[in-house]
Amino acid sequence: MEIAEILDFKFLGNTFLSYLYFLVSITIGSLIVIPLSSYMLKSLFKFFGKGNNQKNIDKFNSLLKKPIKYFLFLVILYFASLVLDFSQFMSNNEGSLGIIDIISKTFNLLLLIIIFWIINRAIDFIGFKLKNRASETESKVDDQLIPFAVDMAKVITVILGVVMILGNVFNVNITALVTGLGIGGVAFALASKESLENLLGSFTIFFDKPFTVGDIVTLGGVTGVVEKVGFRSTRIRTFDKSIVTVPNKNIISSELDNLGARPVRRVKFNIGLTYDATVNNIKAIVNDIQELIDKHPETNNEGKVRFLNFGASSLDIMVLYYVNSPDWEVLIDTQEKINYSIIDIVAKHKCDFAFPSTSVYIEKNNN
Repeated sequence: MEIAEILDFKFLGNTFLSYLYFLVSITIGSLIVIPLSSYMLKSLFKFFGKGNNQKNIDKFNSLLKKPIKYFLFLVILYFASLVLDFSQFMSNNEGSLGIIDIISKTFNLLLLIIIFWIINRAIDFIGFKLKNRASETESKVDDQLIPFAVDMAKVITVILGVVMILGNVFNVNITALVTGLGIGGVAFALASKESLENLLGSFTIFFDKPFTVGDIVTLGGVTGVVEKVGFRSTRIRTFDKSIVTVPNKNIISSELDNLGARPVRRVKFNIGLTYDATVNNIKAIVNDIQELIDKHPETNNEGKVRFLNFGASSLDIMVLYYVNSPDWEVLIDTQEKINYSIIDIVAKHKCDFAFPSTSVYIEKNNN
C-alpha cells in the first residue's frame, strides 16, 4: 500500500492526513506556547500602567503565567481541531446531545473558567499594587478598604462567571432563574441570615470606623492588631502571633476598646520597700522616681509617685505615668528603661525591695 493511499485512508470520518495535520498543529502549538505566553504576559502587564519594577513583574507572572498557558493551549487545540470533520458525531435528534455537542460544551466550559480565572488573578494583582501604594501613605483607611474592595470585585466576577456558564454552556434561562430566585428569596434570606448579618457588619465597620487596619483593639478578651476586615469576619493578630477570626456581627454588637485610638498609654504599679527603710530614704526615692518620670522623653508631666500603703511585708510606693504613644513597642521599651532606673534609684539610697515574708516572735516566759 502506497503512502498516498495510507494518508487518504479514512477513520471515523477523517483521513490519516487530517489526523497528521492535527498532531503537527498540536506539536507546533505546544512548542510556541511558552514564548507566546511570555509575549502575552508582557503585553498584559503594560495594560496595567506604570510601576514596572521587578517586584511587580514577578508578582504578575506568578499570578497569571499558569492561566495564560492554559488559555493559549485551549486556543491552539481549537484551531488544530478545525482540520477534522466531526459532522458524523453530531446528533440528528432535536433536543439530544451528540458526542461533538458534549465536547463543544466541555470546551466552552473550560474556556469560560480560564477566562474568569485570569480576571480574578488580574484583580489580585491590582489589589497587590494598590496595597503597596497604600502602605506608603499615612492614612490607614485605604489599607482597610483595598482588601475589602478586592474581595467584592472577586465575588462579583465569580457570580458573573457562574451566570455566563449557566447561560452559555447549560442553556439555562437566566431570566427565569432570576424570577425563581425572587420566589425563593425569603427562604434564601432566612438560610443565609448569619452571613447577611456579617456582611452588614462589615459595612458598619467601614462607615462607623470603630477601628482601622493596624489599630490595637481589645474585643471579648482578645487583644491584638487588626490585620484585615473582610465580608464575613475580621482578623486580629494577637501578641502571641496567632490569628483570631471574629465574625463582624459580633464586633458591632460587643464592647470594643480601641487601644490604638488612645493618645497615651497608662502604666501603673506598686513597688515595695522593706520596713527598715527610713522616712528620709522613702522621700528621696519618691522624689527621684518622680523626677525620672517627669524628665523622661516618652512620658508626659501627669505622672504621680506617692507613698501610699503600709503593706503586710512592705512599704508600698505607687508609680503612675503615661507614655506619649499608643504604640505597643514604644510602651514596653519605655517601661523597661524606667524599671531599670527605679532599681538604680532604690540601690542608690541603700534600700531593698521587699518580698512576702512572715516574722515570728517568741515570747519567753520566766515563770
